[in-house]
Parts: sequence; C-alpha cells; structure tokens
Amino acid sequence: MMASPEKNSLTATGAGRRDHILEALCLPESPGGIAASEDSSYVPCIFCEECVPSAEHEKLLKHMIIEHKLVIADVKLIADFRWYAMYWKKRFTEQPIIDFCTVIRTNSEASLEEQENYYLLCDVLPEDRILREQLQQKRLKEILEQQQLERLDTTFRRVCLFCHEEFSGNRMHLYNHMNKDHAFNVGLPDNIVYCNEFLDVLQKKLDSLQCLYCERLFRDKTTLKDHMRKKQHRKINSKNREYDRFYIINYLELGKSWEEVQSEDDRELTDNLDDDWSDWEEHPARAVCLFCERQAETTDKLLNHMKDLHGFDLLKTKSDLGLNFYQQVKLVNFIRREIHMCRCHFCQETFPSKGELIVHIEETKHITLLPDRLAWDQPQYYFPTYENDTLLCTLSDSDGELTNEDRNEDVPVIAEDISDLENLKQSSVLNQLLREEAITK
Repeated sequence: MMASPEKNSLTATGAGRRDHILEALCLPESPGGIAASEDSSYVPCIFCEECVPSAEHEKLLKHMIIEHKLVIADVKLIADFRWYAMYWKKRFTEQPIIDFCTVIRTNSEASLEEQENYYLLCDVLPEDRILREQLQQKRLKEILEQQQLERLDTTFRRVCLFCHEEFSGNRMHLYNHMNKDHAFNVGLPDNIVYCNEFLDVLQKKLDSLQCLYCERLFRDKTTLKDHMRKKQHRKINSKNREYDRFYIINYLELGKSWEEVQSEDDRELTDNLDDDWSDWEEHPARAVCLFCERQAETTDKLLNHMKDLHGFDLLKTKSDLGLNFYQQVKLVNFIRREIHMCRCHFCQETFPSKGELIVHIEETKHITLLPDRLAWDQPQYYFPTYENDTLLCTLSDSDGELTNEDRNEDVPVIAEDISDLENLKQSSVLNQLLREEAITK
C-alpha cells in the first residue's frame, strides 16, 4: 500500500530536520565523516539531544550509562572525546548498537524482568581502535604545529618567574636564564608546548605562595623563596598530571604518559639479555699526567711518561719521603691544584698559561722539587682536585698495608662524641678548610 503524499512529505521533512541537525554538528574531513561543530565547547550525547560543556564530559558519561546503558572503556585514552562522541552518534543511526558493542547482562540469574543489558564500547572493535588512533594522530599533528609556531615566535615577552628581568624574542632566552641564574630547570624548551599557558600556571602557583615541587603553601614570599632554595625545590613536581599537557612526550603515543614511554624505552634495552655480547669492547679508564694532557691506559705507562718526559718520578718520591697512601693522595691533589692554577708547586710563581708554567718547572728543575711538607700535607688535599682522577685509584702503600704509625696519622673522621660541641666546632677539619680558603682568596 502506498503512503499518502502528506505522509511522505512529513517523513521527508523529519528526515531533513534530522539530517540538518547532524550536518550542523559537522565539518568536513573528519574520521568517519564526522567533524567538529562550529561551537566546539559542547559534547553531544550519542543517543539523544543532551549536550554538556567539553570540560564536563564526565557528566555526559554518567548520563549515557544511566539513561542509555552505554559504557565507554578507557575514556582517558581518547584524544578528542567530542569528535569520538559525534562519530558514534552518526554510526548508531546507521546500524544497531549490538553490531558495535559487547552486551553485558546484569542479574543474569534473576528473572528476565529484573535483568538489564549494558553495552560496552571499546577498542577491541577494530573500527573503534582505528578511530582512537586517528584522533591521536590528529591531536599530535596539531600539537607539533603549535610547537613549531612557538619555536619561531619572536613576539614572546615575559618577566622571569624569580626576578624582575624581562625577556623578549625567542622563549629560550627566558628558560636558559631561569636555568642558569636560578637553577630552575623544566627541561629543553623545544620539548614544551603551550609555553605561555605553562608559565601562567607556574606564576599562579608562586603568587599563591605554593612551592612548585612539594606544593606546600607558605606564609610569605621570603619564606617560600628560602624553602625552594634550601630544599633545592626549584623544579616542578613530575607526578603532577597538570603539567602533562605542556610536554610533547605526552602526546607521542596513544594514552601513555611520559613515565610509561620512558619505562618502555628502558625495557627495550633489557629485553634482549640473552644476546651475544662477545664483541663488547670495554674502554678502560685512562689516567692523566700531572703536568700535561697525556693519557695512558695503565699506571705504569703514565709513571714512565712523567719520569721520561718531565723528569718527575712519583715512585721514587714516594720511596724517598716514605709516603703512605693518604700522603700520596694529598701530594697528587696538591700538584693537580697548583698546575690547574698555573702556579709553580715549588716556588709559587704564577704564570699566564699552563704551557709557560711547564717550561718554567722543567728549565728550573722545580718539577722534581717539593716545598716543605707543611705546604701540601694538609687535610684540604684529601679532597680530589678532579673528581674523575683515575691516578688516585691506583695509588698504594709500599708494603701493601698501613703501619701502626700510618694509622695514627691525622686522618679526618666524623666525630660521634658531641659532648663538647663548641670545642668540636672550633677544631673541625671543615673549619680549617674554610679558613685556608678565605686566606687563599
């Protein structure tokens, strides 16, 4: 039986109205034919005309669970939930919901009247997985474009978070200043996106007297500054998810934070533990000459070099002076420091360059001479002049062990007896070092 023209007209009008509503919600070139509406601040319900602000999409999720029995899995992994909702809004008008969703029946042992069916929409469905990946790629593309704009932006203008100095032009000048002058490091500027918004967030926290790292509140700015300086809290709290949107690494993989990406990178390095490592070549630590830049793979080669080229025989010096291990350490650190300061370790004459100093000590034979023992046998030379001084690791006692006399030498230790605290403070090795440093300056 044919429908009346009036009914056809009504159907067409209804369809047209429905199509018009869907079309108004769309822009071209979106996943699955759906695009963002002109007002991108609202998210539509997949089944009805309900709409909520994008920032409140949790309310919409609750609405769809209660009213429509739809559960969407892993919502936090959806890069753009608004686009996602509009895509499925259109698809559910084309095919039944059971074609896409897993049916979850509650109260399965109860009577049919008491049972309820819920529908789970998740990325187990290939179409849903592809949609999520497309939205992720779209967002990543937008983020990289935004990052590139900020890299090239020359209109940037901002006052330092910690002082009153103003910076303009490239944003890197401000970040480098805060890192160098205030020890505040947020990572490479090129890894940051939404730079101004990021700085606004940090400035707001500081204005509210909140520490950026431990996020404690303080009573005034002076107390806050002292706290961040003393506790070395001039950094952001990496556990605070509020900062994730400002770092490119959080956009690289679908639904993964920077910590997860980094942990996966580390696992890749340890996954193949059974691989053949027979071709591994370990590069031995190389000891450096006391007087020049010459390096040697073994201590014997280095000692021979210093003896043959510079005329300094460390083994003979140790034997002649009867130096134990600690005295050798102090002597090496003393010579290292004097050479570094371009000063003759024997006569204390200072030279404009290290080259001129070496010429002096070799021509005058000062290289083989040592000043009075009191000049170098000092507690301050227990501390290495260079932290990576391999030569110190190869020194040893002549007899292999310390004698009783050696053990009685004034080796600095941390005192446990603090009954006479004032006397301890006055006789402290650190006090002595501070006094000597002040005299040197």
